[in-house]
Amino acid sequence: MNKEHVLHNVKNNGVVAVIRGKDMETAYRTAISCIIGGIKSIEVTFTAPNADKIISKLKSDYPHDDSLAIGAGTVLEPVSARIAIMAGADFIVSPTFNKDVALMCNLYGIVYMPGCMTVTEIQTAISYGSDIVKVFPGSVLGMNYISAVKAPLPQVNIMPTGGVSLENMKDWFAKGVVAVGAGSSLTAPADHGDFDKVTEIARKYCDEFTEIKKTKK
Repeated sequence: MNKEHVLHNVKNNGVVAVIRGKDMETAYRTAISCIIGGIKSIEVTFTAPNADKIISKLKSDYPHDDSLAIGAGTVLEPVSARIAIMAGADFIVSPTFNKDVALMCNLYGIVYMPGCMTVTEIQTAISYGSDIVKVFPGSVLGMNYISAVKAPLPQVNIMPTGGVSLENMKDWFAKGVVAVGAGSSLTAPADHGDFDKVTEIARKYCDEFTEIKKTKK
């Protein structure tokens, strides 16, 4: 899947499910539960055991779904980035900006979404070809930060992670974000083995984003 297609998918899907897990099976089943619920952008974090194997398995599970984007999260350095890319990751997400990870993603034509907290970090990230900037932690920076950044940098694609919920995601999009990252507000039931509940919540996120897209037209 080429870079432009991945970017289109992430924006069209609207919600990126942030997948963690105490073990490989939990993380994998959480990801599957989100996909069944309709969320087609999946970020498997490297805090999950065998994250690269989970990415590879998800890619092999859905070989013909070109609306599905499977990425790697919590990528801190270029070695992990390359491992994820070799496993088939469509995009790379980091909690911070890392120049060497950016260069690795550029080399392989992979979408890079670094976490940034200041305007200087955001400018640096987009200077190195970052396609979407993850504003993190969103719960600390708040929604007004988005419009403040978009004033001098209207071209930047922003995805907040942390502090996003079903109840407020409409407000985040109203500020001009292109997608949102949903973590514990989406996947928490998986910690107790309730994967059906994760699917239920995923459907609610998808329904909410469908309504948001209607109001944007």
